[in-house]
Amino acid sequence: MTRKNADIEHWDVENEEFWEKEGKKVASRNLWISIPSLLMGFAVWLMWGMITTQMRNLGFPFTVDQLFTLTAIAGLAGATLRIPASFMIRIAGGRNTIFLTTALLMVPALGTGIALMNPGTPFWVFQALALLSGIGGGNFANSMSNISSFFPKKQQGYALGMNAGLGNFGVTTMQILIPLVMTVGIFGALGGEPMELQKASGTLIGRIEAGTDTWIQNAGFIWLVFLIPLAFAGWFGMNNIRAITPNPGSPVQAFGKILGLYAVGILTSIIGVVALGWLNMWLALPLTIVLTLFLLRLIPGDIKPNIQKQFAIFSNKHTWAMTVLYIATFGSFIGFSAALPLSISVIFGNMMEVAADGSVSRIANPDAPSALTWAWMGPFVGALIRPVGGWISDKVGGAIVTQAISVVMVLASAAVGYVMMLAYNATDPNQYFWMFLLLFIVLFAASGIGNGSTFRSIGFIFDLQQKGPVLGWTSAVAAYGAFIAPRVMGEQIKAGTPEMAMYGFAVFYAICLVVNWWFYLRKNAYVKNP
Repeated sequence: MTRKNADIEHWDVENEEFWEKEGKKVASRNLWISIPSLLMGFAVWLMWGMITTQMRNLGFPFTVDQLFTLTAIAGLAGATLRIPASFMIRIAGGRNTIFLTTALLMVPALGTGIALMNPGTPFWVFQALALLSGIGGGNFANSMSNISSFFPKKQQGYALGMNAGLGNFGVTTMQILIPLVMTVGIFGALGGEPMELQKASGTLIGRIEAGTDTWIQNAGFIWLVFLIPLAFAGWFGMNNIRAITPNPGSPVQAFGKILGLYAVGILTSIIGVVALGWLNMWLALPLTIVLTLFLLRLIPGDIKPNIQKQFAIFSNKHTWAMTVLYIATFGSFIGFSAALPLSISVIFGNMMEVAADGSVSRIANPDAPSALTWAWMGPFVGALIRPVGGWISDKVGGAIVTQAISVVMVLASAAVGYVMMLAYNATDPNQYFWMFLLLFIVLFAASGIGNGSTFRSIGFIFDLQQKGPVLGWTSAVAAYGAFIAPRVMGEQIKAGTPEMAMYGFAVFYAICLVVNWWFYLRKNAYVKNP
């Protein structure tokens, strides 16, 4: 290659000599640019969990249900956009895709900052920005598909675990950084004027009382500081692999393909949001997925045969088995990351009061723990432990690890549901907070390990041509957890029965135990302990 970012014509990483002499260095460079780019994707995608919590503290004129809806819209869009994103690498090339999709994150980051400067900004503007922030969620699919192509089978657990695990730190980075940058006018006159907190808030280092100035708009603006240099790094440091992408076309042509694919996802995300007003959630989501796949097959030009070729993954039973298992692991991680901040705010922000006549009502909890102080811990543990899950799975097999964490998740989910019920109905909910937080950290840790183990299994089961699209597809469906968890938990909290959401998740994890055993652990399993 004459320059670092040139297209690679020959790529044979299963050849030990090629890998040691040339492949390892190129793969590592692409991995270490991919990781922070993916981290930013997660941060922009899931920032609404923290932003809506602070919007509530500032008295923005929206209901709790509307604020949960913003988080859910970002989740739905991010999941839906993963479907077209899973095909981008094969059609447009890794370098072209990672550069453009990272640069596109500047749109929702800048737009959100501007919208938050005015509490009178219409709700539909925030809905549109939440929808666009889903680009960050979609980027996971193309990022994982890209990195899977750079590493040999024996290192799939490591490579995908590092990319996804460290990329997932975008959730923790966002949950720590947003509360901190909101306390200071770091952008000066360009960043606008502060607003005064109507309710107490917090950061990693402590509580912030009502009446304090806050710059909520910094929650959007701060990401531009990282996205601009990362876009340059992707363009000048990454590569397209011609063995994977035979005909990406010129960069402009490749960008056109990427924008066309994301346009389909944006359109079906909008339809999905509208459908939610008419249909049950469990009908609207499959409708969105099916419509996205249908429209992708109608795209004209040289994109069409490439997409149709990759649709072969749907005839493989392992695609569906791994989809279910990945929903349990990544779906849980991303769903709880999106829902936890506002859940803490609502469940522990109020408490029961018994009047003299025996009547019971919910009132504000003056000593409530701040979600902005504590919500980062679970995603931090989940992301930190994810590469460990991949490493252990490379040693003992992915299915064994998946089975073990599924048992943990059944028990932890049921237990946290019980604690949520006690806290919601208590006159002093604070006494249950530490148990609530500890159980959620256990859930995050188990889901993080499971993310690594399921990636190992996918990298082992599928060949070079299929594993990228399968990773994209499974991650797309699992990412609907970022929509389902806030929606389900929001509905159950509104109904006064938050525990029912967690009991339902426990039943699903039990089903996953059976699926994993049947396909990969029983005596005559289709693939033994991949």
